[in-house]
Order: sequence, then structure tokens, then C-alpha cells
Amino acid sequence: MQNIRKGDEVIVLSGRDRSRRGTVLARVGADHVLVEGINVVKKHAKGNPMAGTPGGIVDKTLPIHISNVALYNPETGKGDRVGVKVVDGAKVRIFRSNGAVVGAKA
Repeated sequence: MQNIRKGDEVIVLSGRDRSRRGTVLARVGADHVLVEGINVVKKHAKGNPMAGTPGGIVDKTLPIHISNVALYNPETGKGDRVGVKVVDGAKVRIFRSNGAVVGAKA
């Protein structure tokens, strides 16, 4: 079971975007994630008149390693580790610090 999934809110643990939060847009491979608004860089793009795309300097979100992000726990306001527990015959993800189910509405 994956600890961090698409749609989860995460907090960055290290790097230039440390302590910023964002939503996971996609998993890239086994150990990278795309996080909304995190690790955004400027790229020079060449225009393509056939496709109608203009050239210039564009913002691009690059993947960040999964070890540099942690799931955000809204109850504690910090990043938290994730565990797996069987509840009612189904596996669910829980926060290690307080045992709350990940994604459960309080």
C-alpha cells in the first residue's frame, strides 16, 4: 500500500520549498511525486506554430523525491508518518502520531 497517493496534502521536509504545503498531482515512477506549487522552475520553451503554442519562459512543476515530503496531519499541523491498520476488514492508512485515519472527515 502506498503511503502517499494522488490527492493527498503533503508538506515539504527539505529543499528550497521547505515547510510549504501542496496537493499531490501525480506519482512519477516509484519514488517521485508532482506537488502543486512545489519545485516550480522557469524553462525556456521553443514555440510551435503548427500546434499553436507560443514560445518564451514558462513555469514548470518538476517532480520531488518522496522522501522529501510527508503527509500533512491537520490535527497536529505538522507532517506525519503513515501506518496501515485493518478497520472493518479493509486496510486504511493512519497517522502514526495520533492514530487518526488519513482522509477521514472530523
